[in-house]
Amino acid sequence: MSSHTASSSNGGNGSGDSGAPRRNSKRPKYSKFTQQELPACKPILTPRWVVSAFMIIAIVFIPIGIACLLGSRDVVEVAKQYETDCIPLANRSSKVQYIQSSADKTCTISMTIPKRMDKPIYVYYQLDNFYQNHRRYVKSRSDKQLKSLSKENDTSGCKPEDFADGGRAIVPCGLIAWSMFNDTYSFSSQNKSLTVNKKGIAWKSDKEKRFGKDVLPKNFQGGGLQGGAKLNDTVPLNEQEDLMVWMRTAALPTFRKLYGKIEVDLEANEVINVTLMNNYNTYSFNGKKKLVLSTTSWIGGRNDFLGIAYLTVGMICLALAMGFTVVYFVKPRRLGDPTFLSWNRGPGSQ
Repeated sequence: MSSHTASSSNGGNGSGDSGAPRRNSKRPKYSKFTQQELPACKPILTPRWVVSAFMIIAIVFIPIGIACLLGSRDVVEVAKQYETDCIPLANRSSKVQYIQSSADKTCTISMTIPKRMDKPIYVYYQLDNFYQNHRRYVKSRSDKQLKSLSKENDTSGCKPEDFADGGRAIVPCGLIAWSMFNDTYSFSSQNKSLTVNKKGIAWKSDKEKRFGKDVLPKNFQGGGLQGGAKLNDTVPLNEQEDLMVWMRTAALPTFRKLYGKIEVDLEANEVINVTLMNNYNTYSFNGKKKLVLSTTSWIGGRNDFLGIAYLTVGMICLALAMGFTVVYFVKPRRLGDPTFLSWNRGPGSQ
């Protein structure tokens, strides 16, 4: 008993020894920043401040919305859906079999220009119900192979379109390139051919950085199943702009891609005759195809969403400002004394 007491007593003395190392404190060094004591703006949301804020937003947003809508309405656009019209009547009950056959798929459609269209006139093809954003589809490509000749055998992410018959690497590989759009269009008006310029339709960054100037297509569409367009084996990938445009996958199932530019003016009521090759199979997935001619304005192509969004937010803020103003005058509420707020009281206040 006494022995235990002695040892306990000695342990107590040892723990209180002044020579023992001190514990480091975890308290941070004092500063106004770490203690959140820097000067700060703490506005009091009085009715005047709230109404003024909503009014300022409305005054700014509503004119911007009107300007965006007017800019969008200045765009002249003509669209023609043709996937059904370009199927012969006798084959419309078996569209998939027809599009996969070797029959002549030449088709002629006409488009009437509603208003004068100033050059350049952009030619787009539009696909509906085509999910380019599918995970396996998006991943089925090899960016290293597209960029460098030394990586032409890098096809690890390209299945099932990685190797052609005989085990030879496909360049460019993957489902994206394999499914490239292959309908073609030629335009004429008043018995005169309209030239479509297909240069300068791809992004500059794609031409300079993502597609190699020494990479040539090899064994493309050489697998067991024919996909979309074929590529010229003698032209490097950085000059095949149709491919670059197609390889930029769309985020939504309805999308447009640039086909080319018509660099002459088109007059109102002018009839444009289009001879097209209806090659691309959208019938297997109930897809739709459209040909679109469009001009641009300072806001770009026709898109009313931005203008409508600005107008909607502006009108909501205007309505809230007017509502709060009416409430403030009809049923006012007496404000408290702001000097009693904690940050307005002195350090010695109780």
